[in-house]
Amino acid sequence: MSLPLCFETICVQNRRFINLAYHEARLNKTRTELFGCEDLWNLSKLITVPDFVTDAPHKCRVTYGEGIDNIKWEPYNFRTITKIQRVYDDTIDYSYKYNERTALNNLYEKRGDAEEILIIKNGMVTDTLYCNVAFLRDGKWFTPDTPLLPGMQRAFLLDSGIIQEAVIFERDIQKYSHMKLFNAMVSWENGPLLETQQIF
Repeated sequence: MSLPLCFETICVQNRRFINLAYHEARLNKTRTELFGCEDLWNLSKLITVPDFVTDAPHKCRVTYGEGIDNIKWEPYNFRTITKIQRVYDDTIDYSYKYNERTALNNLYEKRGDAEEILIIKNGMVTDTLYCNVAFLRDGKWFTPDTPLLPGMQRAFLLDSGIIQEAVIFERDIQKYSHMKLFNAMVSWENGPLLETQQIF
């Protein structure tokens, strides 16, 4: 049986890759653990920004297994999020950034009139469909220590001291005033900010 493909979504701003080292670290870790590869990739030598990519934010999507399957480029449009719907799945597993996202997409179909979902697993807060999250309490930002996928932006923010890990049960959400979403394409500064009352 062939192994599933994985992917990295890299932000390109002003025709420059953002936080490439974090993507490279996760990609090489995945290739080692999932595919048994011993060689380490240097993405800056494997990927060249094409001429049609402008200075505006673009998404570079690298799909890979033992080798690169394909690379896609497209302009990035920021989403407006005003309401988040809690959804529940105690068995979902997304420990690697798999290209196959059917289980996640099925949860997204349960969002009702909300623009986004917050996935609860075994009573613990995890992620949204595409983003890691953080919650504000007493002037400090906390991210759940139970993400489905520890994102590279999350790693960067933890390393920078902007957020810190915490145990966050679903029942704890009301103890926080605000929630912020972020991922590789959505920086901390640009991340949607919602009051926890907007989580249903």
